[in-house]
Amino acid sequence: MHLTKSVIQALHQVQRLNIINSITGIKPANLIGTVSNEGIANLAVFSSIVHLGSNPALIGFICRPSLEVRRDTLENIMENGFYTINHIHEQFIERAHYTSAKFPRDESEFEYCHFTEEYLFDFKAPFVKESQVKLGMKFEEKMDIKINGTMMIIGCIEHIIFPDKIIDKEGHLDLALCNDVGISGLNTYYQLTKLDSFPYARVSELPDFNG
Repeated sequence: MHLTKSVIQALHQVQRLNIINSITGIKPANLIGTVSNEGIANLAVFSSIVHLGSNPALIGFICRPSLEVRRDTLENIMENGFYTINHIHEQFIERAHYTSAKFPRDESEFEYCHFTEEYLFDFKAPFVKESQVKLGMKFEEKMDIKINGTMMIIGCIEHIIFPDKIIDKEGHLDLALCNDVGISGLNTYYQLTKLDSFPYARVSELPDFNG
């Protein structure tokens, strides 16, 4: 199949959305936890989280336009500057998915989707107790993407929590050991399986691919 720009633009909105959201491949599956100044916790599924650098340790994610649809995650981060990123595991993918429903602002997805708020290290935002891999984030910068009205939210990692069993002596994490999942499009979830691991790539150490 070959789709040109004009063909893509002419597709039905739902079909176009599903194709473009899936074509980039499997993406990280995470729950972002926040809390309002009134103390109402919010939890939402995101698949746009991306590593931006390790020194300082920065992570970004994309927020869609907030003009027509209320964005509690964004509003809470702008209010108090803190949030958590929690990996989604096989055991609770259905509950995690339904945090994307449009709940009233004064009601918590933690409660409706049966997740447990966990406040650790005097951190101001709730972690997801059921998640094995979780990060405490401090807001640093909001970058407006003018072409479509989205925003990249950039935060600095203040806490990382994960099981001892998934890290090796060099710091590599085997996320398959904690049953992490990934997302394709908006609603299709995939298992993660470790296939192989390779050393840092150097031209002088290139394998013989002809062999």
